[in-house]
Amino acid sequence: MEIAENAALVVVDVQKGFEELDFWGVRNNPGADDNIAALIDVWQGSGRPVVFVRHDSVNPGSPLRRGYEGNGFKEYVEERRGKGAGAELLLTKTVNSAFLGTPDLGSWLTDRGIAQIVVAGIQTNMCAETTARMGGNLGYDVLFAFDATYTFGLEGPFGWRRSAEELAQASAVSLHGGGFARVVTTKEIVDAAGG
Repeated sequence: MEIAENAALVVVDVQKGFEELDFWGVRNNPGADDNIAALIDVWQGSGRPVVFVRHDSVNPGSPLRRGYEGNGFKEYVEERRGKGAGAELLLTKTVNSAFLGTPDLGSWLTDRGIAQIVVAGIQTNMCAETTARMGGNLGYDVLFAFDATYTFGLEGPFGWRRSAEELAQASAVSLHGGGFARVVTTKEIVDAAGG
């Protein structure tokens, strides 16, 4: 696996509001935050660009709503912002895909000649997956850092309920098997990026 010198790390919605488990339920992958931090460190240390994505929920009851403490980035992300030698972007969105946020991610990547992105963050099967899918559809070479993401259990139609890990695995299979992205581990990315 090759990581381009200008590959962008897209850190999706690593916000304090996701710590409110009474709202979200049971999560998977307790090591995700350490892996996200490791990716940011490698990207900043190598001068590669980092995109920090924040979800500004329009739902007045959401822990991610604007003006609420949960809207802010988790401490380990906030303390890393502005520390890298490479380009950095703060992007906000109200929907699942970072490609539909402000400022326009596609334009920002194109202006810098960036063709490869690495997606990490929260939630695996929601905003991280949607960003990866759209990236693949738009022609980017997308690497999905599976163990640098996590999610929560969910109930769907017909009384079907799936655990966080089942949903995460389903996302990985859909992304990888469907050709939207290459689903890889943090270690594989860090090793390839020279971290």
